[in-house]
This record gives sequence, structure tokens and C-alpha cells, in this order.
Amino acid sequence: MAKLYLVPTPIGNLEDMTFRAIRILKEVNLILAEDTRTSQKLLMHYDIRNSLQSHHQFNEHKTAQHVAGKILSGMDVALITDAGTPGISDPGFLLVRQCIEMGVDVECLPGATAFVPALAQSGLPCDRFIFEGFLPHKKGRQTRVKKIVDNEYTSVLYESPFRLIKTLEQLAEYAGNDRKVCVCRELSKMFEENIRGTLLKAIAHFKIKAPKGEIVIILAGKNQKENPEEEQED
Repeated sequence: MAKLYLVPTPIGNLEDMTFRAIRILKEVNLILAEDTRTSQKLLMHYDIRNSLQSHHQFNEHKTAQHVAGKILSGMDVALITDAGTPGISDPGFLLVRQCIEMGVDVECLPGATAFVPALAQSGLPCDRFIFEGFLPHKKGRQTRVKKIVDNEYTSVLYESPFRLIKTLEQLAEYAGNDRKVCVCRELSKMFEENIRGTLLKAIAHFKIKAPKGEIVIILAGKNQKENPEEEQED
């Protein structure tokens, strides 16, 4: 039976593709890509020459039913994004939901997701965490920030380099300058950078060195101890 495959793609280093992901992309009848120009570079690198079609946040609500219908007719379809796992702060949710509603099998391959390595190497408790993704640009942003800093568990946020300092300053406004944070930039790439310490230190660093690339912010929880086992003992 044909199905929809969610195929993670590298967040930076092309060597992070799995053997299985490459095989699936070579075998399916159609590959849906967030940006066909970006994905074409990856596909060419692995000599993958299957049909490629655009599927992004602006057309997903219009094409989801049509794609699900293609799979029901017998076509295997793979969904990829520019980087990482489809559906995680990237297009994919609407298509997955439509496929499930229409009785289409959905299978997600394990693979690259930016927040996992960022969280694991942050040095902050990662036994429990809250994934926030991208903050709203305007409406609801302040309310979300207040909720994040009041959360007792580690919080994970995605941010663009253009709004990083603003976000760090807003977090510091409500959490205090001394709240622990790890800002991970360009994960898996040649110029990967991980700034660990306080919000004040991170703000100062990026005011001197303008941030570039993809960014993950790992923020310590309110009153969070550095050893999760200590919290369990309390």
C-alpha cells in the first residue's frame, strides 16, 4: 500500500542523511519540498532524480487533499523541508492530518531536528522540556514570553538572527539577567557556535558579534537546578 513518508533532511552537514532516507527518496514516485531550489542541491548531491514538487506553508492547505488522493491512487510520496523534520516548525502538519483523515498510511523516518542536539549539549536539564518553536512576531509575543520564563522546565525556542538580541532582551526583562541559557548557532556546520552562560552574557556576546544562520535558544526553567536528580529529591 502506498504511503506518505516524512523524511528528515540535514540541518547543515549533508553527511547527516541516513541510508534509509536516501533509499526512500530514490524509491518514491514524488518528492514534496518546501523550497525546490534548496532541496535540489541535496537531491543532486545524492544523485536522487525523482519528480519534485513545491509544498510549503502558503499552499499546504490547498494541496493537502490533492496529495492524499494521489497516495490513495497508489503513489508513494515523500515530504521534505529545507532542513530538519517535516512538521517541526515546518510545513507538514496539515498534510499529515489530511492523510490520516483519508485513511492514508503515514510513516516518519528518524533523523535531523535542530532542537535535539542543541538541548542535549546545552548543559541544562533535558529530562523534561517545553518546545516553543518560533515566537509570534507581534500579537501574543509578550504573553508567550511571560509564560516561558515562568515555566519550571527547560524551554526550547527557534529564532532568526535578525530577532535574536530582541528575544534575549525580552527574556531577560522577565526572567532576569542571570537566567541560564545556551544559544546554539549553525548546528552541524563548519562555524557552529554554542554560547553558554547567563542571558546577560549571551546578549553582550551577540551585540559584539552579529549572529548569522539558524539559531536555537535553550532557556533554563524558573528556579531550575542544574542537576535534575536534585529536583527529584526535593
